[in-house]
Amino acid sequence: MSPPDPSRMSPEEKRAGLSLAAIFALRMLGLFLILPVFAVYAGTLSGGGDALRVGLAIGAYGLTQAFLQIAYGSASDRFGRKPVIVFGLVLFAIGSFVAAAAQSIEGVIAGRVLQGAGAISAAVTALAADLTREQHRTKVMAMIGSSIGLVFALSMVGAPLLYSAIGMPGIFVLTGLLSLAAIVVVLRVVPAAPALPAAPPAARFREVLVHPQLLRLNFGVFALHLVQTAMWVVVPTALVQAGGLPVGEHWKVYLPAVLASFAVMVPAIIAAERHGRMKLVFAAAIALLIAVQAGFALAGNGLLSLAIWLALFFVAFNVLEATQPSLISRIAPPHAKGAALGVYNTTQSFGLFLGGALGGALAQFAGPTAVWLASAGLGAIWLLLALGMTVPPPRMPQSQGSTKPR
Repeated sequence: MSPPDPSRMSPEEKRAGLSLAAIFALRMLGLFLILPVFAVYAGTLSGGGDALRVGLAIGAYGLTQAFLQIAYGSASDRFGRKPVIVFGLVLFAIGSFVAAAAQSIEGVIAGRVLQGAGAISAAVTALAADLTREQHRTKVMAMIGSSIGLVFALSMVGAPLLYSAIGMPGIFVLTGLLSLAAIVVVLRVVPAAPALPAAPPAARFREVLVHPQLLRLNFGVFALHLVQTAMWVVVPTALVQAGGLPVGEHWKVYLPAVLASFAVMVPAIIAAERHGRMKLVFAAAIALLIAVQAGFALAGNGLLSLAIWLALFFVAFNVLEATQPSLISRIAPPHAKGAALGVYNTTQSFGLFLGGALGGALAQFAGPTAVWLASAGLGAIWLLLALGMTVPPPRMPQSQGSTKPR
């Protein structure tokens, strides 16, 4: 019998990628599902007429994630990935049930803080890196990264329908139950994690915090998610006003745009890995992101134009979302992958939080065009930093006949 083809993912790698992508998607589902409907629901709560508190209820999730990602990543290096992920999912479920039972906006804020405190993103991506060989790691990270765009699109479609059927408390309860189900997936479906090398926690943290290549990637994910969140401050209004599309029908633009982007993103990532062109594809995606922001600012804003720019945005976003965690795991020292991904996810969460705040301020005081141009400017800074990045080649397996993840 011929040995397994090392160019193909093993069944264990496929199982790890799909199961971890599902768990990661749950985290983003908790953020995205409330966006289209929470402002309406907040009016039924005590104190829900205060726009500042409503914004805090939405943003508290990302803010607490930002403060705890590093701790969770480092803890996963020390205590193991799975125990940390399970602990975070339990906290996420408790927060969901607290928010579901809340009768005031302050109660929802408390629930959202607890949801965000289950900051498992760093541990999940570190486990994905542990369970995959380097020549297949970007594919697995693509599964995880692409789940963000897909969950966002599905949330835009499903949230209004779920709200009509079970209400906002029902959505929170459903999210909590899915979190508990995810614990079963972690324990029963996700392959066992390999043993981790030992190193002093303080040394791990210092090592990844000042690493010049990791700093470039950390700035990149901050910029990407700041731009993404700032965009959604003005995109819905543009679709209503310039595109003439009611809010309830925005999914008709979002969903095709995301699906079309997958058709472009997957071949691009495969080609980048296969032909050693990761840096070129990475820089091209940043350039496309800049072009999209300029296109929104300068081109016509009819419905077709908006749909095209959104599809191109999702191409750039999904490529960047998929490749950056893989690059982090490739560049970071093996004993500090969890800490490195903790810092990475912290800057991502700050980008999400600040994008909404800064995007809202620019839109209010300078207009939507200022949001697009500021986002393009931030992207240009990122591109300059990325051009100086060194991408190490993936380490090939020691034996061509081995398919065991390292």
